[in-house]
Amino acid sequence: MVKKVIVTFLLLVTSLFSQEIEWAKDFKTGVDMAKKEVKPIMFISSRHTCKYCVILDNTTLKDEKVIKALNKNFVSIISYSDENDYIPKALWSPGTPTIWFLYPDGNPMFKPIPGALGAKDFYNALEIVKKEFDKLKKDTAKK
Repeated sequence: MVKKVIVTFLLLVTSLFSQEIEWAKDFKTGVDMAKKEVKPIMFISSRHTCKYCVILDNTTLKDEKVIKALNKNFVSIISYSDENDYIPKALWSPGTPTIWFLYPDGNPMFKPIPGALGAKDFYNALEIVKKEFDKLKKDTAKK
């Protein structure tokens, strides 16, 4: 009985302090934040009824390392087409989820990643984008 109470308490405390991704309110707000903070944007086009979107939401986007990296180094934006959230025409894709990495002005850094990625691959992509963005910032500062 005591063990059950302790385990339940630990699970409750852990869930209360688990981190979540700090999502921008909407696309425009996210771009404004990215410009102000000079950070790249991670943008996801998603749908609540999409099997792979749900998988991405419930696995990769719940991973501690992914959450920490996003919250520290990126401005994160998610738009749901089934909620009629704003998605720039240039970033629209018929398939979901679609993951974009954008410059602070909202323009693409790379081609989009279609589908759900596992946490390890997603984290590796975050690292690559961060390094590329930091290199670009450094080169721009030299000019």
